[in-house]
Amino acid sequence: MSIERKVSLFRNGRNQAVRIPREFELPGEEAVMRKEGARLILEPVRPKSLLALLATFEPMDEEFDFDDDLPADPVDL
Repeated sequence: MSIERKVSLFRNGRNQAVRIPREFELPGEEAVMRKEGARLILEPVRPKSLLALLATFEPMDEEFDFDDDLPADPVDL
């Protein structure tokens, strides 16, 4: 069952806008809008994947010293 509510359209500068009622609020600061026929579909922006997030990090200049002389801990399978 879908919820339906009549809303008002207004102008914000040269753009047409709509106030989103509290029960339809979207999370975050951005949304994606697309048109399918006469319908406008508004969806929250999906969170970035972990790989996309990691790609935004700056490389580290710090060197890590790994001690390869130590034996690996035994693992029970």
